[in-house]
Amino acid sequence: MNKTAEKYLKNLRNPWMMRLFFLSKLPSAFFWRFRVRTISPERSEISIPYGWRTQNPFQSIYFAAQSGAAEFSTGILGQLALAGQPPTSMLIVKVESEFTKKANGLVIFTCQQGAEVQAVVQKALETGESQSIRMESIGVQQNNGEIVAKMYFTWSFKKKKSV
Repeated sequence: MNKTAEKYLKNLRNPWMMRLFFLSKLPSAFFWRFRVRTISPERSEISIPYGWRTQNPFQSIYFAAQSGAAEFSTGILGQLALAGQPPTSMLIVKVESEFTKKANGLVIFTCQQGAEVQAVVQKALETGESQSIRMESIGVQQNNGEIVAKMYFTWSFKKKKSV
């Protein structure tokens, strides 16, 4: 891991830096109170609480809030893979979701594909061609250990052309 990636990882682990990041770049994540529980080059865990900010009329976490936390758990690994690399575009090209249980407690979304996304980013940088990866984020409710959602995000990475 290069120095830029190490600094980025340190900032991701700092709750105050993350709150500032959310406030300035992802205000919905700030409002919904996402928390980075665990972050490493291999995996990430993002939590989202159940409460008045995240609930829908059916007394569960709104699907958009769950989707945001799941997306962040995958995207943060892509961002980490890109830290210190040449300019590269990163874009979601497909989203798939499965909601299996009612989410009415703290939910932690976990993605464990950090090594895979690093390989895809390296291939995109080496070839200059667009490369895609389908990343899975699984949401588990803390109070009972049940899986409440499985979400899949297909990310595309492409090295930006020099001007």
